[in-house]
Amino acid sequence: MEHEPGKLYVVATPIGNLDDMTFRALNILRRVDAIAAEDTRHCRRLLDHYGITASTRSFHEHNERAKTAALLEQLRSGRSIALVSDAGTPLINDPGFPLIQAAHETGITVVPIPGPCAAIAALSAAGLPTDRFAFEGFPPRTRNARRTYFERLVEEPRTSVFYESSHRLIACLEDLAAVFPPQRRVVIAKELTKLHERLLSTSVGQAPDLFVHQPELSKGEFVLLVAGAPPLSTEELTGEQRRTLHLLLKECSLRTAVSLAEKITGARKKVLYRAALNWQAASTNQEL
Repeated sequence: MEHEPGKLYVVATPIGNLDDMTFRALNILRRVDAIAAEDTRHCRRLLDHYGITASTRSFHEHNERAKTAALLEQLRSGRSIALVSDAGTPLINDPGFPLIQAAHETGITVVPIPGPCAAIAALSAAGLPTDRFAFEGFPPRTRNARRTYFERLVEEPRTSVFYESSHRLIACLEDLAAVFPPQRRVVIAKELTKLHERLLSTSVGQAPDLFVHQPELSKGEFVLLVAGAPPLSTEELTGEQRRTLHLLLKECSLRTAVSLAEKITGARKKVLYRAALNWQAASTNQEL
């Protein structure tokens, strides 16, 4: 007799304050047959705090592909499993994608159990636009790669959200200041939901000095939020330049349209690129 397959629960856990654990998450962790945890020792401290005795399985970035087949077999045999990361919502810059993807491909039901997420918590309190934003995870580790990466985001109209570690924070802020306009707003969210939580709102140009002169601020875990590029002034392009760009965007990719419009009209590439992004965003909002 075949068993009904079990369910895979994607369970969000606190990012600091244990009171942020939801009732539903606790009920799921008590009911499942096993918990796949990024760090079983870290997970056990959380489970012990709430008196949960479920067994745990190690599941992290170095073994997730090897462990996925075994977890799928358990799910197919009727066992239910909860996936948790060290903190916050699984898969948001954490392991788990191969397992979730394989579960969908094999017909396993995947159930999200929502809860804390550092990126969303920071965004909700930052005072920057939230109608459109882009989560970028961790920036590259080396200075040259980081600056090249930031250069591609200078004209991004959406709020950009990054994670950064304490030992790279100042270098990251210095690279932001070297690439972005100095007046661009940036919010640094430190130790969210923890004892030393701070939200520091400043400009890209002033941010590095803030931490250089107060080194104690650079301890902890951080979310960086950078305001998007301001809307393009309609006075920066002539009517003919705008018409040319719009026609090209209907037929070509954004990059090709901008490149051709630059050659045809003589307008600055940077201005054309910003105009193209704003026009596409406006078209998307009208469709919605």
